[in-house]
Amino acid sequence: MELTTPTLATLFEQLGLDSDQASIDAFVQAHRLHKDEKLSEAVFWTPQQARFLKEELREDAEWAPVVDELNVLLHPST
Repeated sequence: MELTTPTLATLFEQLGLDSDQASIDAFVQAHRLHKDEKLSEAVFWTPQQARFLKEELREDAEWAPVVDELNVLLHPST
């Protein structure tokens, strides 16, 4: 049984990425998405990462809120 709430750092760990704040900030700056581009369809994900993100959102699973948070971070505000 999972006792901790997923965070952006634990999502990055789940995706196999560096999860310290500086690495997260650098990732967000380097991977901006177009307004209509879906997070799970971005070209920089591996097939496994993309599948995980898509499934978590589709199933409104435990990770969905933090995946949504990443989605907001990667889409530029206008």
